[in-house]
Formats: sequence, C-alpha cells, structure tokens
Amino acid sequence: MYCNACGTAMNGRYCHQCGRANPGWPPTRRPLERPRQGRKIAGVCLALANNMNADPTLIRVLWVVLSLMTALIFGVVAYFVAWILIPEEPEVVVAPDRQPSEG
Repeated sequence: MYCNACGTAMNGRYCHQCGRANPGWPPTRRPLERPRQGRKIAGVCLALANNMNADPTLIRVLWVVLSLMTALIFGVVAYFVAWILIPEEPEVVVAPDRQPSEG
C-alpha cells in the first residue's frame, strides 16, 4: 500500500515519511449477514466469505469437505444453526418517484 500524499510504501496506519494517516487502515470487515444476492442455498457460506474478505467458492468447498469428514452430521447441523443465527441482509426499498402536481 502506498501513501496518497507522498507515494512512499506503507505497511501500517501512518506513513513513516510524511506522517499522514492511511484512511484504508485497518481493512474494514463487512457485517456478518446473509446477502440476498449471490447465495446458493441460504447464503451462509457467502456471508462468512464476505465477512472474512475471502473467496465464497473456497468457503463452500471447505464447508463441504468439513461436512464429509464428519459424516455430514456436523456440517449440516452447523449450516442450519448458522442459517437461523446469521441475520439476513435488510431489504432495500426504493421510494417511488413523486409525480409533480399539476396546478
């Protein structure tokens, strides 16, 4: 990462050259909530991937491998528990455009 002010390579919160703060530090995490778009079953793996800034396919594959290693019991039960506990992303409601009143 580079400083926006002086262009020096940075690896922390402040630039060691000019002393300015890096606005992107620390990396922010998305809230743990099941998205409405892009989910395969209930969005549990996608929610975990978004929260950890990871690839959703990797999380899904790891979940399946974990499930198969535990004879499907742990993975399936954990998925349903996560489905219940992880809140769903709020629905975005778009207000209709107001029609100008004719006078």
